[in-house]
Parts: sequence; structure tokens; C-alpha cells
Amino acid sequence: MILVILGITMLVIFIIRYTTQVSAVHTIPYTQFREQLVDGNVSRVVFNGQQIEGTLDPPLEYRAVPGEISTIQSFRTYLPPIPDDRLLELFEQKGVTVEIRPQNSSSGWMMVLNWLPILVIGLLTFRFFSRTSAGSMLQSRANLYNKEHQRVTFHDVAGLAGVKLELQEVIEFLQNPQKFQHFGATVPKGVLLVGPPGTGKTLLARAVAGEAKAAFFPISGSDFMELFVGVGASRVRNLFKKAKENAPSIIFIDELDSIGRRRGVGFNGGHDEREQTLNKLLAEMDGFEKHENIILIAATNRPDILDAALLRPGRFDRQIVVDLPTSSERLAILHVHGRNKPFSSDVDLETIARGTTGFSGADLSNLLNESALLAIRRKKHEITFQDISDATDKIVMGLERELILTEGEKRLLACHEAGHATVAAFLPNTDPIHKVTIVPRGRAMGVTLLVPERDRYIFNREYILDRLAVLMAGRAAEELVFNAVTSGASDDLKQATRSARKMVLELGMSDEIGHISLRTEQEGSYLGDDWNIDREYSELTVQKADQEVSLILESAYVRAKETLQLHRDGLDRVIEALLEKEQILGPELISLLNSENQPVYEN
Repeated sequence: MILVILGITMLVIFIIRYTTQVSAVHTIPYTQFREQLVDGNVSRVVFNGQQIEGTLDPPLEYRAVPGEISTIQSFRTYLPPIPDDRLLELFEQKGVTVEIRPQNSSSGWMMVLNWLPILVIGLLTFRFFSRTSAGSMLQSRANLYNKEHQRVTFHDVAGLAGVKLELQEVIEFLQNPQKFQHFGATVPKGVLLVGPPGTGKTLLARAVAGEAKAAFFPISGSDFMELFVGVGASRVRNLFKKAKENAPSIIFIDELDSIGRRRGVGFNGGHDEREQTLNKLLAEMDGFEKHENIILIAATNRPDILDAALLRPGRFDRQIVVDLPTSSERLAILHVHGRNKPFSSDVDLETIARGTTGFSGADLSNLLNESALLAIRRKKHEITFQDISDATDKIVMGLERELILTEGEKRLLACHEAGHATVAAFLPNTDPIHKVTIVPRGRAMGVTLLVPERDRYIFNREYILDRLAVLMAGRAAEELVFNAVTSGASDDLKQATRSARKMVLELGMSDEIGHISLRTEQEGSYLGDDWNIDREYSELTVQKADQEVSLILESAYVRAKETLQLHRDGLDRVIEALLEKEQILGPELISLLNSENQPVYEN
């Protein structure tokens, strides 16, 4: 880098010096020079062979551009072929200072100065291409982590018991391959870890290498791609060469979908460099010999777009799903990430685990880290439950915003959230209410947060219908209390419409449409999401589906409004409590709704 900067600097200096010389020294005819000499305007001359350079005093004026007068002070001219015998005499008469330099005395140095920047740039270019072609660019970017550096084991991975059991065979094969050879069994050469981001796929791969005490070569799929054609294939070749030299070893490719997409698809056809890299990867996996103790582990969250050749037997023929952690697994992850953190006595990690449904391992780690940062910011000595609760709100809903709302807007917002909370409290198939807040966070003006008591994997029709009624309750409360329709329900309507469409088009929960799935093969798009795709159903089916979606949504809205009318007193109390406190926790909300006092707020 220093040489590059030096070369560029020298080139700039050369260009500036050359342009300065060209613009400052003017070449004039010999006759004009002699006239100026006779007139006594030449003050100094330098002879360099046949070339004469000098200075005019006073400068010579001339009209370079019409209407503009320029001057010449430094000049250059050349001696004529016929010697001028009176030239030296004129110099002596006019008192001109004469300097004579040996011919070509400075031409060598001038040549060096003129060519030096070009030579430096040429050497730098040669060095760059020699390095890229000979080694560094074609070398794999995977760093070797041997057993001395590999500290991660299954003890560092909380939960995922089923996944660990599946990977145990890989560990035993790397430790004792003769055991499998005795029974004539083979272990998959490639293991594909599939799951959402942050679920611990990379950590699992490191733990497998740590348990097997094998060399570990981690690399991202994007590291194979380069501007130059053929570099990706060369890096694949170099990576497998290193793995064979350090066997037993594990190669881990993260984000496999960046190089393993289906070939020959896309808006502009296939990508030649990516496909060449993929072809080389397939060839190297086929080149594994049975006695080689090498396992290839890859991770992706998009298995649906991988090329079929990657998933056939003999390559990535074992797929292991690394899903989001369950409640018990979240508790174990919280214990792992909370080992070095001071918690106060009011912190119950089991409660936090139940309330973080949908969090990945990375999310839980980030949650405890944000809690620690909040405790430090508040100058506490321990992390309290309030710190963890605020950190959860920050992760789920975003940063708190400062908005200037009028009294009417704030009351309307409280009415909207109170509608969600009231309907959620009285319908039988909804999740428990964790909190209701009208504090703006992220893109939301207010939030009603429902937290399930347990992880849900199957959703019945009644649960979904009650959930739709809760989503519609904000709009219903606005109309019931203020007789107004506002833009505050836009996100609720979007979520409700998506759920209703899924009921009709995928889950077969419509009496009119029947038990049929109208899901397309284009990455999970549903009927009506893209009208340009080829459909295997009639236009009449489309109309019926739209009618069913509208009917489900309208029914949910009516049910929400009827529930609010039935419990209007409780709704009014919740509105006033939100206006006073801005946030209500679940137990306090239930207490307000069960109170027999007269309503505080009257429309």
C-alpha cells in the first residue's frame, strides 16, 4: 500500500512539473531571440549543446488571444546550422550573463526523472498480478483452527439435544473410522444444517470439530466469489487440499446458498463464475475417497433454492433442522449467556424464557447484553427484571420515540390499544396479556403485547379467529368510542388480511373453498399475490377466495365490536389508566377489567 501511494505521488509530481515547465518556458524563433538581444532585453542565457535557454528583462509582450495580452519571460531557442560569429560579441556588449553546460550533462538525470514514475507503476502492477496469479487470490480464505485452538464443545451449546445426537455419528467417525469400516457402514460426507438465522448453526459446527479434536476450516460461501473468472473454483480446490493435508478435518461453509443456488435460473440466466464454483465443489465432494477423514458441514436458511445436485445421496445427504429453541432450551441458553452477569433477586430466567417465544439463541444473547448495557447506563450494580423487560421492548418493538401528540390524539391512541387489550382479555382462545403501552417505539405508536404460556406448534381455527378479532378490536374501539375511522389500524388490517388469506388459501379453513391448498410453487406465494403466474384453478375460485377472506375479516370485526359493547365499562377504565400511566402490565389490566366500579370515562 505504501508503494502504491508513493508511485501515485511521484506520477502526480511528474505531471505537475511537466505541465509547469511547458507552460512557463516558451520556444521562440532564433531571429526573435537575436532581436531581443540587440535591443538589450536578454539578461541571462544558458547554453546546453545547440539549445539556448534564457530570461527576458523586461518580459516580451504578445497577443496570444484576440483582446488578451500575454508575456514571455523564460524562453527557449536553438542555434542555427550556420555559426553566428557576432553572438558572443553581442553578449559581451549587452552585459548578458552566459552559462555553458556540457552537452547532455542533465539529459541522463532528466530521463530518469521522466521515466521513474512509469517504472514504479509498472513494477507495482507486475507485483500485484504476480501475487494474485501465483498465490494469494487463488488461495482459500478459510483459516485453520486445529485442536489446540478449538475450545468449543457440546457443553457450550445449550439445548438442541436431537441435533447433537444426529451429529454424534460424525464425531465418532472422525475419532474412530475403523468402527464404521468393520460394519461396512459409511457416514455422510456432507451434513447440511438448516434453520433460521441465529439458531447456532456455526456454533454447532465448531462444537463438532471440538468434540472430534479435528482441524476446522470455516469459510463463508461469499468468500469463494471474486471479480476474476476461475478464482472461486481455485479456492475450492485449495480448500479441499488443505483439509486433506490436515485430516481428520471438518470444512464448514456458511451461507451455502450464495454459491449453491439452482443453476441456470434468474432474470439474466445463470452466473458463470458462481456455477463454475458450484461445479468444482460438486466434483471435489465426489472425489472424496472412503478412507479420507473429511466431513463437509454447511449451513443455510434457504434450502428451497439449493441446486438438486448438492442434495443427492453422496453429497449433502443428511439434512439437520436447527430450529428456534423451545422454552426449556431458551432457559438453558439464558443460563449459558448469563453465567458472567450479576442478576438481582427479582430476575427469574424461567419467566424470561417463557416470555421470549420466537427468540433465537443470538436474540437471547443480545437480550442479556442489552440488559447489561441498560443497567450500566442507569448506574446500577445488578441487572434487574425491569432492565430485561425494557431491553425486550427495545428488541421487539424498537427504540422509544419522542412524539408530540395532542390530547385528542393521545386519547384516540389509548382507545385503540385498550380495544385490543379488552377483546384479548375476554375471548377464550387468546394468549395472556403481558403489557399494554401507548409509548411510541420503532414504527408503532402503541403496542398490546400478548405472550403465550407455552410454545405453540399447532393452531386451531378458533385460536386464529380469536386472534383476528383482537387485531380488529383497535378499529372497532375507535368507531365505538369516537365514532371515527383513522389510519391507526393500517398495520392491524395488514396482519389480519394476511392471516385470513392463509386460512382460506393454504390451511383449508373455509367452508366455501373446502379442504384444498391453493399455494403456488413460486417460493410460497399465494393465490392472488401475483396475477401474472400460471394458475391451476379457475377465476371463479379466485372470486370465491376473495369473498371468503372478506367474510372472515368482517365477522372478526363484528365480534370484536360486540365484545367491546358488552364490556364498555372495562374499556373506559383501561383508556383512563393508559392516559394516566402510559403502560399497564397484564395483572393490573385484568384487575381493571374485573372491577365493579362505575366507569371513569364517559363518551
